[in-house]
Amino acid sequence: RFQDEGYSGNVTIDSIGSGAGYERFCVTGETDVANASRPIKDSEVEACRANGREPIEFRVGTDGVAVVVSKANDFATDVTLEELGMIWSSGAAKWSDVRAEWPNEDILRFAPGTDSGTFDYFIEVVIAPNFKNAEGKADIEAAKADFLNADNLQLSEDDNVLVQGILGSPYAVGYFGYAYYAENQDTLKILAIDGVEPIQENVDNNSYPLSRPLFMYSDAVIMQEKPQVAGYLNFMLTYVNEEIVDVGYFPANEQVLNTARQAWLDAMD
Repeated sequence: RFQDEGYSGNVTIDSIGSGAGYERFCVTGETDVANASRPIKDSEVEACRANGREPIEFRVGTDGVAVVVSKANDFATDVTLEELGMIWSSGAAKWSDVRAEWPNEDILRFAPGTDSGTFDYFIEVVIAPNFKNAEGKADIEAAKADFLNADNLQLSEDDNVLVQGILGSPYAVGYFGYAYYAENQDTLKILAIDGVEPIQENVDNNSYPLSRPLFMYSDAVIMQEKPQVAGYLNFMLTYVNEEIVDVGYFPANEQVLNTARQAWLDAMD
């Protein structure tokens, strides 16, 4: 939209994950803006400062991942985070393997493809805590391997394919961005996690376990020396809530956006 409305220069965007993005912004100093789905760590701030950069945080929204079943599913309404990990584990073939009173029927799994950031996030938050490496830390690769080894798993980058698969059986389950659930809520049922429903309030206060704040980071010197960067960030903070729901995220509230806008003004002062 920034380009559609008049910016004629180049905008280069790489999808490399939050941690890699911070490294490129703070350690190598290759980028002007870092997008991230978690706050910057103290160690990353220090790395930035070592390269003469002082990261400025702009909160631009919140992601809420929806776990859904068909409305024909009459047994699952709420799961714990641990049960959710079991549902997507190769160790659980039947719903009754997760909770004894659930049907002795195959779990049919529908998930975003491995190129999706949602896939990576789900592995990291839901699956990986159940797999520890020799140092006692979450083993992402082992978690991913187990996830991909589960029976009756269909992956697709097309959310329409996932929705149709979930609608095909009361024993199917899937996940994707909340906005896509909202478009299909007449036929899908969303699951609460640890008793918390993914509504705006719970996503805002981070009580919903699969919610995460979305940030952009830059630096005052960069913004002052490159007016196109300052202009891009100002454009984002002005119009983000007109676009964000369409790409599957929750909008930031006005207080959060006003804090980000004030940070922009302070950087330009």
